[in-house]
Amino acid sequence: MTPRVAAPRVTAFVVDDSAVVRKHLAELLAAGGIEVLGTASDPLFAWPKMQARWPDVVVLDVEMPRMDGISFLRRLMAERPTPVVMCSTLTAAGAATTMQALAEGAVAFVTKPKLGLRDFLADGSNGLVAAVRAAAGARVRHVAAAPTASPPAPRPRPASAAPGAAGAMAETTDHVIAIGSSTGGVQAIETVLTALPRTAPGIVIVQHMPPAFTAAFAQRLDSLCAMEVREARDGDRVIDGRVLIAPGGHHMQLQRSGARYVVAVRDGPLVNRHKPSVDVLFRSVAQCAGANATGVVLTGMGDDGARGLLEMRHAGAATAAQDEASCVVYGMPREAVRLGGAAEILPLDGIAGWLLKTAGARAAA
Repeated sequence: MTPRVAAPRVTAFVVDDSAVVRKHLAELLAAGGIEVLGTASDPLFAWPKMQARWPDVVVLDVEMPRMDGISFLRRLMAERPTPVVMCSTLTAAGAATTMQALAEGAVAFVTKPKLGLRDFLADGSNGLVAAVRAAAGARVRHVAAAPTASPPAPRPRPASAAPGAAGAMAETTDHVIAIGSSTGGVQAIETVLTALPRTAPGIVIVQHMPPAFTAAFAQRLDSLCAMEVREARDGDRVIDGRVLIAPGGHHMQLQRSGARYVVAVRDGPLVNRHKPSVDVLFRSVAQCAGANATGVVLTGMGDDGARGLLEMRHAGAATAAQDEASCVVYGMPREAVRLGGAAEILPLDGIAGWLLKTAGARAAA
C-alpha cells in the first residue's frame, strides 16, 4: 500500500498595527493548522522579516503607521507577487477600500467588527482560516506599481446611456450575457467589462460577495466602464449598454416581461453555500433566454455555476469558461468544463471579444 503523502503546510505572515490583534490572529491561524512565520506592526517592519522565509499568504491590515496596507499590497504585487488576505475594520466601514484592495491584487478579505473584536478574533468560524487556505492555492501575478492611489475619474457617458435613463441603449434586449465568478473575480470582471463598448448587450453578473460590498463594486466598475454598471434592484430591465450586479445577500434571476428581460432580486436559502448563487442566475437565464443568451464562468473556488452553465448550453446558449492559466483559482471554471457546460475555454483577455462576436452572431441568426 502506497503511503499517503501529507500536504505541505500553509504558512502565513500577519501584518497589523495592534499587538492584541496580531496575537489573536496568530493563535487563530495556528489553531487552524496554519504555520505563522511571524508578525509585524507595519509593512516596513514586515518586509525584512519576511525575507528570511517567505510566507504562502500575507494577512494584511489596511490602516497602519508609516505605510498603509494598500501601498504594501502594491509593492508585493510589483516586486514579489504573494496571495494577500485583507483583514481590517476599514473593509467593513469603507467597502470602496476593499474593492480597491481586490482590484490591486488581494485574493480575499475578512472584516473585523468595530465592536466585539475580541470575540470575533477568538471565533474559529469567522472565515479567516478558510480564506487563508484558499488564498494559498491562488495564482497571483506581477502587477506594475501604480504611482498614486487616487480613484479613477468617471468616464463621460452619453445622456442616452446615463444611469437611470429609461432606455440606456434600446427599448428591448434580444440577447443577454450572464457571467459568474468568485475568488479573483473582481479583477477578472473589470478586465472583461472595460474592454466592452457601451453598445454591448445587457449583462447580468453574480460575483460572490457579502452585502454592502456589491454596491461599491458596481460603483467602481461604473467609473471605469463605457457601459452603465449598477447593483441590481428588483424589476430592473436588462438592456443594451447596462450591467447589473447581483446584490450581496440576495439571489438574482432573469425573468421575461413581455418582450423585455428584467431581473428579480429575492431572498432565499444558500445555494452551493452562496447567496447570490451563479447557478440560480444561470438556470433562470437558460429558462427565459435560451439560445438568446451567452454564459461565462470566470475564476473562483468551488463549483457554483457549473450545473447552471450546462443548463444554458442545453438550452442553446453559447457558453465558455476562463482557462486555467489566467485564473486566480481554477475551481468554478474547471467544474464547468468537467460537466460539459463550457463549449469554449478562453483566456481572460479573449473573453470580451468572444462575447461580442458570439452575441452578434446569435443576433444575426
